[in-house]
Amino acid sequence: MAAPVSSVGKPSAERPPFSSTSFQKKTRSKLISIPGTRPSVQNGQLLVSTGVTSLDYLLGGGLAVGTVLLIEEDRFDSYSRMILKYFLAEGVVCRHELFVASAQDNPDDILQELPAPILDDVAIHKPVEQPRLSCEPQDNLDAMKIAWRYQNLPKVQSALASSSRFGHYYDVSKTMEPEIRQAAKCHRFYLPEHPTQSSTTHSRMIESYSALLKSLQEVIHREGFDLSTPMSMSRNILRVGLHSLGSALWNDDLSCHDDPMHSHALTTFLYGLRALLRSSLSVAVVTVPSHLIQDQALMGNITRLCDNAIALESFKGSERETNPLYKDYHGLLHVRQVPHLNCLASQLPDHKDLAFKLKRKQFSIEVCCQRLRAYSNKEQHYLNM
Repeated sequence: MAAPVSSVGKPSAERPPFSSTSFQKKTRSKLISIPGTRPSVQNGQLLVSTGVTSLDYLLGGGLAVGTVLLIEEDRFDSYSRMILKYFLAEGVVCRHELFVASAQDNPDDILQELPAPILDDVAIHKPVEQPRLSCEPQDNLDAMKIAWRYQNLPKVQSALASSSRFGHYYDVSKTMEPEIRQAAKCHRFYLPEHPTQSSTTHSRMIESYSALLKSLQEVIHREGFDLSTPMSMSRNILRVGLHSLGSALWNDDLSCHDDPMHSHALTTFLYGLRALLRSSLSVAVVTVPSHLIQDQALMGNITRLCDNAIALESFKGSERETNPLYKDYHGLLHVRQVPHLNCLASQLPDHKDLAFKLKRKQFSIEVCCQRLRAYSNKEQHYLNM
């Protein structure tokens, strides 16, 4: 039986159109692409490196943008200052902008002490040396050692060629070359250059922290780091380094008295700092001399107002410095707090018994050996008795 004529000869143009539906293909939201950053595999938060790869691992892959890392200083402020310089050096290599604040040392002096990046794994690679034939001229062999397009590149460009990578290695035995350091844009806050007008200690302390927070807020809004900036503009990260907050040099009495009269000044500043960072593409590292703060409840409030918190316990000047069990390390590292961002539970490190050591060229964090761990637990038991 033949098919109906009406269905055979009907042109395709007269066929009824397909009905449109409300279903749409789900696409992933476009992430912000900034050199020196990557999204977290746990919560999708944008991360930056601290400059110390082992510390990045402890913090869940790096520092989340918009958060604060608190470092409880060791007694001589040697290793906490070193981690701060690693953090700033990573920002220079990644071409991030810097904001450095200090009351003791001039920020320019801190920047001049930044460790030099190790450039062995940058775009320039030297080929394996091949045996030379007697018939080959020496000039041709010298020209083949490196690709022709890289022969005339300046050293600064080769240093910043790896800025798209996440995390770099540094040589603490050398300082960063001025050409590399000066290529980064840095904002400075030196407290002696911002004299307070008040005569009382309480007013000077509040004015010091208020001036610091106001200066940081102006930089964030002026340079376009706040999230209200149109996405069409090029985005960058602001790395904030605040050195030794809570010390007497900041006109603070936290470290001078067992019962400070104005203990809320630093906590108020940290509350405003975290609120400011939450709405901007900024990340901060704050060091605090916790060994000088006698009020443990107050130190707990300071820790809770930050997102990440670690404490450095140096062996320098203590009995552990000459103890053979501690000969492979220079101190212990305690993870006080890790952030809860876009998740119900935070990613805790696998081990809590951590130690750090400073090699000839590198600072590293490692897991304590079993013998040292048992001895440290026994020592802590006797101290608590």
